[in-house]
This record gives sequence, structure tokens and C-alpha cells, in this order.
Amino acid sequence: MKIPYIPEDAPFNGEQKYWLAGFLAGLHSRLLVLEEKPQAASHAGVTSTNQLNILFGSQTGNAEALAQSAARSARAKGLVPVVQGLGEIDIDLFATMRHVLIITSTYGEGEMPDNAQLFWQALSASTAPRLEHMHFAVLAIGDTSYDGFCQAGKFFDMRLEQLGAKRVSDRIDCDIEYEEPSEQWLQQSMPQFAASAGSSGTVLENLPETPVIPGSNKNNPYAAEIISNKRLSGEQSGKEIRHIEFDLSGSGLTYQAGDALGVIPVNDPQLVELLLTQLKADYDTPVPGFERSLGDLLTWQFEISEPSRKLIEWVGENTTNQELRHVLQHDDRDALGVWLWGKDTLDLLQLELKRTLSISEFVALLRPLQYRAYSISSSPKAHPNHVHLTVAAVRYHSSSRARHGVCSTYLGDRTGRGEKPAIFISPNKAFRLPADNNAPLIMVGPGTGIAPFRAFLEEREALGASGKNWLFFGDQHQEHDFIYQDQLNAWQQSGLLTRLDLAFSRDQAEKIYVQDRMLEQGAELFAWLEEGGCFYVCGDASRMAKDVDQALYEIVSRFGGLSAESTANYIDQLKKQKRYLRDVY
Repeated sequence: MKIPYIPEDAPFNGEQKYWLAGFLAGLHSRLLVLEEKPQAASHAGVTSTNQLNILFGSQTGNAEALAQSAARSARAKGLVPVVQGLGEIDIDLFATMRHVLIITSTYGEGEMPDNAQLFWQALSASTAPRLEHMHFAVLAIGDTSYDGFCQAGKFFDMRLEQLGAKRVSDRIDCDIEYEEPSEQWLQQSMPQFAASAGSSGTVLENLPETPVIPGSNKNNPYAAEIISNKRLSGEQSGKEIRHIEFDLSGSGLTYQAGDALGVIPVNDPQLVELLLTQLKADYDTPVPGFERSLGDLLTWQFEISEPSRKLIEWVGENTTNQELRHVLQHDDRDALGVWLWGKDTLDLLQLELKRTLSISEFVALLRPLQYRAYSISSSPKAHPNHVHLTVAAVRYHSSSRARHGVCSTYLGDRTGRGEKPAIFISPNKAFRLPADNNAPLIMVGPGTGIAPFRAFLEEREALGASGKNWLFFGDQHQEHDFIYQDQLNAWQQSGLLTRLDLAFSRDQAEKIYVQDRMLEQGAELFAWLEEGGCFYVCGDASRMAKDVDQALYEIVSRFGGLSAESTANYIDQLKKQKRYLRDVY
């Protein structure tokens, strides 16, 4: 079912068009719900009482994967799981649900994931309906190294209680190693949901498990051979951006344009040696409770570049460094961030300590080494059995010592052609090309943010898609930082790339960024949106994505002739229709 298209020459102004589009989109979503209900009720023995709505808020796909795992646990207890993204649910439909499990990640510094923001706005509004009939639980995942750990889950848990919903199981807040605790929590919570729903406990359907192949998740990676690793940025560039190609032949792995590739890094051996020297230990030093030596643990198993929160707190309690002690005692997160900038685990150990930190204590304070996810920059249709990454190698100096990005320089310096890093496919269903090949695309991706849009353009070229394509790209200097220039120029000449607007910030006295180019072309950009265009953003979340979002609001307001409230509603409607999507980090 498609939302009816409103012709450009329809006798309405911009604001009237918006409200009509919103009405049609709302009707569309309600009809979809009606279409889905018979399917849910088609299972033998299913009633509305034993349905469990599993709703996820996910930025990168982890919460969505957990939702699918929760669905398997629910089936085993005789429940009928209905898995949906929070962005697919309107508040009226939510108010009819009886048993709800919310699984959500937290984005940035305590923010809702993109696909949960609109739902949260409705749920947190004063007009939200009472939910005394609802039974719920919340599973939150996050990262303790960030402020606002699991804050999105905490907000949902608190708000549902405020609205009268009854908690089936206490909320769990999972750190980055969430698989085991979340699975234990699900096993404990599902019987409680089943009891609340009056389920007999009989398994209603026994779906076969999908075979797990290497590379399908982070716990079962695939050793993929690198067949190309070359520098894209010029030698005079202030950045080192590399193009890396992996061979997937015979792996059985598949991906789609818009997905990410997880890479499991290996720590810098020089930093490992410096830490061993600081600890007065050898590489082969045994560690109680571990089968591997200390050197192996520091190389393969633990984060050593970014200090863990537990290590920071231990050092703060046991150092004579008054600056760190003062920052921690006053719980000043901003000041702590400034103090930590450029510092790694070795820097903290080199502070003057009141007592010696034993090897066992030290290892217990470390966080597990985490994978890094990179937006895939290739289409499988254009490069069968290959997957490409566009990676900026992080390098800087601090305190008279060279510092290196954990994974970016692992790929850049220590994984040449023929090497086989451990990788896995990380699906990102929230960042996909539109199903309609005629839909116009507007893509904003400066620097390595171009990665998924290279994949999108390769995909559309392979499909012969007729929709228009517009890319906003930029970096510091055109001479040194115009990555994929030849390919982009060729796409312009062929007509695949309808428009290419460039913003090289350091090539003139006044810095120019992609959002400035957007504002310059605001009238045409709004026209593309009115034609049904999809707006995509990829790149830095803290500044670029916020500036681009602000520019989009200004363009819609100015060229749509809309009030501030109607502008916000217009953009919310783009999000609901999955026409404003972001892959930001």
C-alpha cells in the first residue's frame, strides 16, 4: 500500500499540503495495522490476551536484534510476539496494547534513538492516555563510558509507571556486553508475562533457528581477507582516509546498502609494551582467573586506549592529583571530559598513586575490547563477494606521545593486503534506500560520511533506478580531501548523480560547510522534498548532524511558508514516512 501522491500543482499551499499528507499517512498506518491483525490472530489458540508487543528503539541494530531474541523467548512460553520499531507505533495504537516489552538503546549522551524520538514525544506529552490496563517491562542497553547510561530505557520505565501501567519485571540496564545479562533477564521475565497474560505455556509455533555462520554477529566473526588497502586523501591532507576492500567469497555472508561492518580490532603493540613496563610485568605474566597471559589480554581482550569509568574512579580515589580528585568529587562531567581529553589508560597509571595497583586489580578495572562499526561504502550488486569501507585513521600527539585510533590505525597500519581481520555484518534496517526507485534522494555526507551514499549510488546504478540523486559532500581542502572524486565526476557525467554540491571549508577565508550549501539551494531542496524526496544524513552526530537538522528546519519553514509548529510537524512527518533517516555517530 502506498501513500497517495499530492501533485505539485494541487491547489494547496505548503502548510495545507503538509496537513493533507499527514492525514493520508495516518490513515495509511492505521490501515496497515488492520491488515496485520488477522495475521496475528491466525495462530491456533491465539487470543488478544497472550499477545506480547515487543517494541524496540534502535540506532545501530543491537536493540532490534535483541527484540528478535525476545520474540523467541516469548514463543517458548506460549506468547505471541509482535515485534515492531517504536517509530512504527502511534500513541492511540499503543494505548490498546495489554502486554508490552520495550527494548531500547540510548543514543549520544542520554538521548532517544532516532526511531524512538517521535513516539517518546507523544508518550511524554500531557495528552498521553492513561495505561492502567497495560503490563510492561523495559530492557535497556547502553555504555557506561557515556553520560546518561541507559537513559532512554529509564525514561520509558518511569513514564509508563506514571501513566498507570503495571511493571511485570524490574528494568534491567545492560552495559556493552549485554548478551548474557539480557538473555538471563528475558528467561526470568517471560514466565511473568505469560502468567500475566494467562498463557498455558504451550509453545504455539516452533520456528527453526537460522544457522549461525561466521560473520553473522560479533561473537562469531569471520576472518575476511583484505584485497585492497589504499589511501584516498592526498599526502598533504590533514587527514588520512583509507579505502579498504574485504573478500567475502565462500563466506555465505550477505549485506545491503546502508548496513555497517563490525571490525574487531587488535590493540597497538607499542601501547601494550608501555603498559607492561609501567606495571613492571612481562608479556607472559599469568593473570589469576584467565587462561591467557597479561600481554595477550592487553592485546586482544581489553580496552586500553580509552580508560574505563571504573579505572578513572579507582585512580581518583588513590591519586594525589588534586585536579582529578576535585573534578570527580564535584561530579563535573564536562570538566572530567576536558581533563580526560587525549589521555589513555597509561596516562592514568602514570599519575602519582598512594598505593600500588596489583595486576589482578588492574585487569578487573578494564572494559572488554569492543568492535568498531563502519558504514559500508559499497553495494553488493556492484561488487559481488566484496565489501568496502572508508576509514579515517585517527592520529594525534598528546603529552609528548603519539596516540592512535584503536581500530582505524589497526586497519590502516597493521592489516595490509592478504591480512584477515575479524569482521561481521551489522544490519542497519533503519537506514535503507526507499523501495520506490523513482523517489528522489538527497544525501548529506561530508568526509567519511560519504560511505553509505557511495553504496546507495552504486546500488541505484546497478538497479537502473530512475530517481534523481543529490549529494552534499565536503571536507577541508578540495585538492587533498576530495575522496572518490573520479567516481563522483563519472556519475555526474552519466546522469546518475543529478546534483553534486561541494563544501570545502578551508579553501576560502570564510569556512563553508554542507549545511551552508543546503541553505544556498533551499528552494530546490524543498521542491525535491515536495516531490516525495528522501533526506539522508551520515557523519558526526555532535555538530554536523545538528547543524544540518537546523538548516533543514530553516529551509522547510522559509520555502514551505510554514509556522514553527507546522515546520516541526512537517519534519516529523518525514521521519514517520521514513523519508528523513540518519546514520550518525
